[in-house]
Amino acid sequence: MQVFMALPGRTEDGQQLFLRCLADVVQTLGLDVASDSAADDAWEWGHRVRRALREACRQELVLSEPSFGVLMAAAVYDSNPSFNRQFVEPVLNAFGYRRVRSALLDYLRTGTDPERAGAARAWYWSALPLRLSKVRAEGSDIQGQPEAEDGSVLVREWNEAALREFVSNEHLDVRRCILPGLPLWPSAYPAGLHDLVETAVVIARSHPDEYIRHRVVHQVRG
Repeated sequence: MQVFMALPGRTEDGQQLFLRCLADVVQTLGLDVASDSAADDAWEWGHRVRRALREACRQELVLSEPSFGVLMAAAVYDSNPSFNRQFVEPVLNAFGYRRVRSALLDYLRTGTDPERAGAARAWYWSALPLRLSKVRAEGSDIQGQPEAEDGSVLVREWNEAALREFVSNEHLDVRRCILPGLPLWPSAYPAGLHDLVETAVVIARSHPDEYIRHRVVHQVRG
């Protein structure tokens, strides 16, 4: 049985940006969230917004086009790698795998380092099955949800971009967040990237961060 160390918290404080994302989610989706002094506490306010969003998803929730961007931003800036699922899942069900994964890939390729790390955290949930049958995009009917067989879309592009980012970007949070979902065996990549896989393994094995060194031991085959 493999036992993994918990993913450490971020080295940079993104609380204010996350609070702004939460405010955008509440306003854009029209969520009913009681506002008081807890709004200054990202953890408590995030819990309230996630709970309100979860309740809305149990109803017939129609997501507008602007909802896509604000929910994706909340997923990326949410520092909790478990709770960010609650921002990913609605857009996944309403807009589909390709749309969500394309947005995360853009964050990985062109975002700030905190955004790259957040995109890697959120990517894990982009493989969820589409089970929120009452959540849909504006302009579609209840039968217009994305097809589940698109689940493998953009995986190869993500893996290749993530491999390059892990090797080239020394930012600690970026490497910590990319590594858990990164295939580290050459057969997962085109021949031209096999040397880069070996480089990534060497970086991880000799990294000063304990979490990265621990994680790579469980991910390298052979």
